[in-house]
Amino acid sequence: MSGDVVAGRHGRPRQPLEEIPQEYAAFKIEQRGIDLIPDAEREMRPSGLFWLWSGAVFNVEFFFYGTLIMFFGLSVLQAVAAILIGNLFYALLGLASLQGPQTGTTAFMVSRAPFGQNGNRMVALFNWVTQVGFEIEGIFFVVATVILLFSLHGTNLNGPAKIVVIIIAALLQMIVPLLGHATITKVLRWLAYVFIVFFAVLAGFTFNKLHLSTFHPKPVSFAVWTTALVVLISVGGLGWTENGNDYSRYLPRNTPMSRTFWAAALGGAIPSIILELLGVFAFTITQKNFVGITQIGVPQSFPDWFVTPFLIFAIFQLLAINTIDMYSSGVTLQALGVPVRRWGAVIIDTVVCAVITGIILFHGNFSKDFAGFLLYIVVWLAPWFGILITDWLLRGRRYDPLSLRSARDGLYWRNGGIHWAAVIAQVAGMVAALLWINAATAFPAYTGPISNHFPGLTGGDFSWAIGIAVGSLLYWALAARGVRREAAQTARA
Repeated sequence: MSGDVVAGRHGRPRQPLEEIPQEYAAFKIEQRGIDLIPDAEREMRPSGLFWLWSGAVFNVEFFFYGTLIMFFGLSVLQAVAAILIGNLFYALLGLASLQGPQTGTTAFMVSRAPFGQNGNRMVALFNWVTQVGFEIEGIFFVVATVILLFSLHGTNLNGPAKIVVIIIAALLQMIVPLLGHATITKVLRWLAYVFIVFFAVLAGFTFNKLHLSTFHPKPVSFAVWTTALVVLISVGGLGWTENGNDYSRYLPRNTPMSRTFWAAALGGAIPSIILELLGVFAFTITQKNFVGITQIGVPQSFPDWFVTPFLIFAIFQLLAINTIDMYSSGVTLQALGVPVRRWGAVIIDTVVCAVITGIILFHGNFSKDFAGFLLYIVVWLAPWFGILITDWLLRGRRYDPLSLRSARDGLYWRNGGIHWAAVIAQVAGMVAALLWINAATAFPAYTGPISNHFPGLTGGDFSWAIGIAVGSLLYWALAARGVRREAAQTARA
């Protein structure tokens, strides 16, 4: 690959970034952005991908998600069922990690194949907003935890002090994403080992006081249960699909697909199931949310001495998980067409996150804002994922990587850089998802008309299912012939 010349927008050859050797090493600023990763620099292994996702998900946020679904009024059995079923969707993350090793580029560069370079800008923008939203969640939790720590020890931070905390948190958050892929992989693997020990202690406290026989809420309806399920799908398997190839692209080209799939899927699912179940059991001990504004869900019955170490540890965890989103949002900003280096994109995201976190902290309603965010991102994610995987299968699981980086001269340019079949399928899938969504308790409040149409499913939320189905089936109907023709050209090349 290093000997190829990439065509520019007007057909003039230019030196591809892939020809410039760069060291893949931790604790050095990664220069690679959306350019194709040369084979010589692909030093990651499937075990590294597994521990990267485990290190990200072994996190207090996922403990919180277990307590979060209990606020829907679920019984323990309903919550356990939602967690076990919801985490099966990490198979989607596994599927969305399979294109990276072959192409050597990021998720929203691969997304140019079905959408075209200009058509892809729409979904890339959606993804950038989504990644920034998760970053804001993490920084908000960090800031709120710091505020609570001071409060527990007798100091209430005023407005200017809170602004200083936001700035410091945002700057700390920037460090690991700025260094890049190799550093993220190494740091998350190290932290995973520590997090496992820490949560074993947390589990010990929980099960020591667990008495499920005293917890008897009336089970909620199936429709309400589906809303809890879609929250877990959103924060779990489907919610990570847009990050998958950003990290698997450093795997060698000949890595077996089965190893890539299981490394990503199990790396995310195993800690997610453990922590969400732990959150559910912790909720049954006391329904009081001890840590108040942080909403992390440490039961009041935990030993007092444990609370402060837990909150300090939570800060490091929250900063760790945000590295995944901040790295991906940076390369997405490049795929969107913003003329900035990857490290520059990280700086842009840091500023945006700090400003919006401040607005939410002083003037927002985090619970409703975050609930709405989780429910509405499925509206675009579901059809995008369906289109991406359908396109990949129609191509016989093969891409022309250079065309992903090329403009007018590339195979995927088509009509003005837009593949209308994908754009139409995406919009139709989003409309379909909005027809069967239940965000009545979120902001902005909205319930789709289909949600209240079927007897027994009043208030149900199947936005993820109908979004994937409509997006993928319509794309197949509109694009199958043309995409197979492009696949034949790729095979001949």
